[in-house]
Order: sequence, then structure tokens, then C-alpha cells
Amino acid sequence: MLVAQKRQRKIGNVMSKTKAILAGLFAGFVAGILMTTAMLLLAMLGVATPLVIIGDRLSVFIPPGPFLSLMGKVGGYNHLKQLGVGSTIAGQLAVGAIGGAIFGLFVRRTRNAVPAIWTIFIFVLLPFLVFAIALWPVLGTSYIGLPIQVARFVTLIGFALCVFLFERTLVTAFRFLTVQTAGSGRETVQRHLPNEEFTPSIGRRAFVLSTIGLAVAGGGAALARKLYRAATFSYDGTQYKGSIVKPITPNDRFYCVTKNVIDPKVDSDVWHLEIDGLVQNPATWRFQDLMGFKPTAQETTLMCISNGLDAGLISNAVWKGLPLRDLLDQAGVLSGAARVRLQGVDNYTDTIPLEKAMELTTLLAYEMNGEPLPDRHGYPLRVIVPGYFGEKNVKWLTRVEVTDASAKGFYETQGWGPDFIVPTRSRIDVPEDWTFLSLGKLTAPVEVKGMAFGGDRGISRVELSFDDGKTWNEAEIYYSGGNLAWSLWKAHWTPAAAGDYALLVRATDAEGDVQEWEEDRGPFSGVTGLHRINVRVTA
Repeated sequence: MLVAQKRQRKIGNVMSKTKAILAGLFAGFVAGILMTTAMLLLAMLGVATPLVIIGDRLSVFIPPGPFLSLMGKVGGYNHLKQLGVGSTIAGQLAVGAIGGAIFGLFVRRTRNAVPAIWTIFIFVLLPFLVFAIALWPVLGTSYIGLPIQVARFVTLIGFALCVFLFERTLVTAFRFLTVQTAGSGRETVQRHLPNEEFTPSIGRRAFVLSTIGLAVAGGGAALARKLYRAATFSYDGTQYKGSIVKPITPNDRFYCVTKNVIDPKVDSDVWHLEIDGLVQNPATWRFQDLMGFKPTAQETTLMCISNGLDAGLISNAVWKGLPLRDLLDQAGVLSGAARVRLQGVDNYTDTIPLEKAMELTTLLAYEMNGEPLPDRHGYPLRVIVPGYFGEKNVKWLTRVEVTDASAKGFYETQGWGPDFIVPTRSRIDVPEDWTFLSLGKLTAPVEVKGMAFGGDRGISRVELSFDDGKTWNEAEIYYSGGNLAWSLWKAHWTPAAAGDYALLVRATDAEGDVQEWEEDRGPFSGVTGLHRINVRVTA
């Protein structure tokens, strides 16, 4: 009896820590693959998962300076989003493998099967609580337009199912790898070993488990490819400039900036708009309810706060909808209200002053250039806030919260601003920078064209300089979209002689303020100054 016990202890010692770690790592990695595949499947169904909302949660803590620097180092916003999702997937797989290794060491040490209640607590309940607490502000995200509270519940249930799948796969895979087998060279000894003895036989079972893992990974890769094709990478950052510019921007050419890896495709049958906060009569509006209000149409230009002097993150459209004021009047704004927080189904938020929200030109738009809003531009409802940068014009709107003066939105929390009012801007679209002209081949004056935009103040005058700002000549405004939209201008220029010319443009808004570089404007409140191009004229 004593000899048998010694043999048992000896074989127990042979069951090395290395084997326990390897079996746990492998089981945890396969479990991580299944969990990640499940998250990709949920994403296909429009359910938010950590793959995307972790980035939303973390990005508000990165100030604009480091954020722009990081974006530049990785090659742009799209690459940054891809890196974020890829890093999250890799992190999940790594954490899964490490968790499996720790599980293996624990099983080896106890020499007993770990009760399911403990594995569920460690691998399901604990991650669920951390997830809920850490990501609570972004759990209301829904890519099909579910109401915020419903979306939060669906997101939590989806995550719970994913981590439960991880836990069950980890435990099952580890047992599969470490189950005892009869018939080896140790048969006479293993007959006497207790069932809980750890003697993994990894080879053949590891191959089987690898095959399963590869099959699941293949399915996950197929889902990832499908999601990639549905992602925003093909159109995020779309610019509209140059010789193609027309008074009204076609919907498919309208500039686009989005924080999302995948933009929402809202089902208007499940969507609704909430009006709450500091109001007497909180209300919920269905899409068809909004059609009962008298519609308003207006031409309004939108421009991104990141738009450079020569860039094309600016476009113009005719929007149709109803004034936000109509709903706020019915809600009854209470005293103490100072701002309005606007929230999209993608959990993007921003704020505007209550006074701006009550202006008749601040619209809840459901049509764009005579068509229903395209998905990428906010279907079924978005906000149009004339005179403010594009980030204030929240897309896929699902909630309007009347709040106090301390409220901040997504980019405000990150550190953009504090000034979000569009400064007067102008741009030369034709000719392009460093165009080469030959005097001998010129048969007519050179046409110079571009746009000017004064926010919600309109444009009264556009001037051109052909000598780097020493003298100015007035250009013709051949299209004016009104006080809320851009103006298009043109001029004709005949170079006097060969040489290099610096062409500048400046605009004057309808209030008489001339475009200039604003020295005291914050670095993250939009750039100011004059657009300049160079033209080389040869004999």
C-alpha cells in the first residue's frame, strides 16, 4: 500500500507545471477564438460588443493633441480604428490564453475538478461586472436603433453570453486535453491512479482541438471580412473640393466623418426619439409621429472642425425636417436649463446652448436633397445646427436631453473647443496648387474659382490677391446659398509676366467681418487664416 502511494505521488510530480500551462493556454486560446467569433456574429446583428465600444470609451480620455499625433503616426483615422479593433481582438485572445494557463495551474494544484460555480464566478460574473461598470456610459449603443435602455440590456446580455461561452469552452477543452487514457506503457500504474490525477496526453487531442479551433477561426475570419466590407473605411474622410464642386453637393459626395468602425443601419420600426431631462413633459416620438409636424426645408452647409484651409471636409445640402423647437415647446423647458445634449444610437453625444436649440433654423432633419437621409448621414433623423461645426450636427439621433450648463459631449469631453462656431472661411478650388501655365499658350484669362462660407452669417464679399496679399481684387459671387450656406465665386486673371505667383482668397461675412487669422483662437477650435496656392507661369 505504501509503495502504491509513493508511485502515485511520483507520477503526480511527473505531471509537470509546463503541461498544465500548455494545456490551459491552448484551451484558453481556443475559447477566446469562440468568444471573439460570437462577438463578431453579434456585431453582424447590430449588437454592440467590446470590439468597438471599448474604443469609444477610451478615446474621450485622450486629449486632442496626442490623439491627432497618434492618428498621424498610424496613417489616419481609418487606420487608427482598424488598429483599435485589431488590438482588441488580439488582446482578447491573449487574455483568454493567459486565463486558461492560470486555470490549468489551479487545477493541477488542487488535483480536483474545479466546481462550475467557481469557474462561472471567475470567468463570467467577474468580467461581466467589470464590463458593466467600466463601459456603462457606452452600453446604450445600438447599430439598429434600439432605444437606449433596451440597447443597454441587449449589450449586457450579449456580453454575458460571450463570456459564458468562453467559460464553458475553456473548461470543456481543458478536460478534453487532460482526460486520462488507458493502454499506455503505464497501464499497470494508471489503473491505480485516482480519477482527479493530472496526466495530460496533449498530442492527439490537441490536434483535434486545433482542428475545431481553426474551423471556428475560419468562420470568424469570414464574419470579420463581411464586417470589414460593411465598415466605414471606404467613405470615412470623404472630401468634396476642386473642379467638381457644385452649389448642392450630391449625397454620395457629401463629406463624411464618423467615429464608428461600422455605422448604424437603423430600423425605423424599433427606433424612437426621447425628449427628457429638465422638462415638464418627457415624451417619446416614433418616426411617423414626426411626420405630423409642419415640415421645414433649408439649405445649410456643414463643415468639420478638423477641416484644413485647403481641405474638403465641407459640403452643402438642402435639408428637410422640423424645428427642434417644436418638440422642446411641447416638452416644456424648466428653469435652470442651459444646454441640450444630443445623443445618437451609436452613443455619440454632443451639446448645444439652449438658445441655439430654440432657433427655428435648428432642425431635426429626415430628408437630404429630396431623399430620405442616407444611412451614413444619419437615417432616420439627424440634427442640423447652422453656424456650428459638423460634430454638433448629431446623426442617428435618438435622445434629446435638456440639461444644465455643465453638460459635455463626446468631443467636448476629449478636449476639443471651447469655440465651436464656424469662422469665416474661403478656399481656391481652381486652379490647383502649383499649377504650371505657359503665357504663350494662354488664349483666354485664367479662371479662378472657389467657395466661401460664413457659418450662419452669410457671405457679402470675396476678394482675391495675385501678389501674396499686397493688393486685392473683388471676385464675382455667382452662387449664394443664403446666410446658412456657402457661396461660390469666380474671377478671371491674366498673368502680366512669367514667374511664380502666390494667390490668396479672403471673404467678408454679412456682418462685415473680414476673414483673417485669429491669434487668440484655441488650437482645437478650428483653423483660421487665408488659403493660398502657388501658380508658376512660364514664357
